[in-house]
Amino acid sequence: MLADYALPLLRRLPPEAAHRLTLRGLALGMGPHAHPPDPARLATRLWGRVFPNPVGLAAGFDKHAEVPDAILALGFGFTEIGTVTPRPQPGNPKPRIFRLDEDLALINRLGFNSEGIDAVRRRLERRRERRAGAIAVGPVGANIGRNRETGDEIEDYVLGVRALAPFVDYLTVNISSPNTPGLRALQRRSAVERLMERLLPARAEAVPNDPPPLLLKIAPDLTQEERADLARAALNSGIDGLIVSNTTVARPETLRSDNAHEPGGLSGRPLMAASTALIADMARLTNGRIPIVGVGGIASGADAYAKIRAGASLVQLYSALVFRGPGLVTRIKRDLDALLARDGFATVAEAVGKALPRQTEPLP
Repeated sequence: MLADYALPLLRRLPPEAAHRLTLRGLALGMGPHAHPPDPARLATRLWGRVFPNPVGLAAGFDKHAEVPDAILALGFGFTEIGTVTPRPQPGNPKPRIFRLDEDLALINRLGFNSEGIDAVRRRLERRRERRAGAIAVGPVGANIGRNRETGDEIEDYVLGVRALAPFVDYLTVNISSPNTPGLRALQRRSAVERLMERLLPARAEAVPNDPPPLLLKIAPDLTQEERADLARAALNSGIDGLIVSNTTVARPETLRSDNAHEPGGLSGRPLMAASTALIADMARLTNGRIPIVGVGGIASGADAYAKIRAGASLVQLYSALVFRGPGLVTRIKRDLDALLARDGFATVAEAVGKALPRQTEPLP
C-alpha cells in the first residue's frame, strides 16, 4: 500500500510481513500524498462529524493506531483503528492471513492481535497534542473488542469506551469477528441491549459533551430471524449506527484459490453481494433510522455506489487495496462522483437507500 508500483514487491512477501512493511513505510512518510481535492458532492455530514468523502479504511489495517494521519493522506475520508483489546494479546498462531489471488479475496484468522488499550491510548493522546489547532482532515474511529480470555466480556468493552472515547470521532463495538470463540453470541438482542446499558453510561462519563457515536459491527452470516432481532435491538438500545458487515465464515462455491478452505473470516470480492444484501435488509428493517457504514468487497466506484443506494451513508474497504494499491482510493472517489452526477444527486446523502422499496412502517 506504499504506492501502486510497490505492489509486485509486497506480493512476493508473506501477507503479514507485507503488512508490517507497508505500515513502516507509511510511518516514514513514503505513502503517496498528491491527490486532487475531493469533489464537493462527496462531502458527508453524519453524527455531527464532517467526512470529506464517504470512503474510509476499515479496521484491521492500522490495528494499533500507528499511522492514522498517513492513511488519511492517501485520500480516505476517514479511517478506523483496531480492533483494540483491553490487555495486550498475540492473537492466533501464524500463518493467519491468506491471499486468494484468483478470487481477489483474503482469509484471516488473526484473533484480535492487539498491543492493548494503554499503548493505543498513548498514541492517540500524542496525536491529539501534535495536531492541536490543526485543521481536521477526516474522522478517526476506534474499533474495540474483548480479550480472548476474560472474566467479564462486557466489562472489556466498557474499558475500551472509557479509554478511547476522548480521543476518537466514533467507536465501533466489534461483536462479529469469527476468530474469537463465543464473540458472535453477543449479536443476540438481549446481549446487545445488556451491552448498551453499560456502554452508554461509560461513554457519557468519559465524554460528557458531544460524545463519539457508538456503532455496532455485525456479521454477514445472520439468519433472517437474527437480522430482525438485531434491528429491534438497534432501534431500542441507543446504538448510533451499524457497520455492515464483518468477514464471513461462508465459502462460496465460486472460490477458485488454493487457500479457499483455510479457517477464518473471508473478505474481499466474494463478500460484495452478501454484504450489500445485508445493508439493504438492515436499512429496511430499521426503516432508515439507523445510519449504516457499508463494507465488504468494494473495489470500484460502482461497488461503493451500490452500497450507498442499498442504504449505506458511508463505506469502507481494505482487501481490494492488497490487490489494486492505494491509487484505487482516488479512482473510487472519481467514479462515485460521476455516478452521483449522472443520476442527478447533489450529495451522497440524497442517494442513500434509493435502491430500496419505499417503506413507511417501522419494525414492530
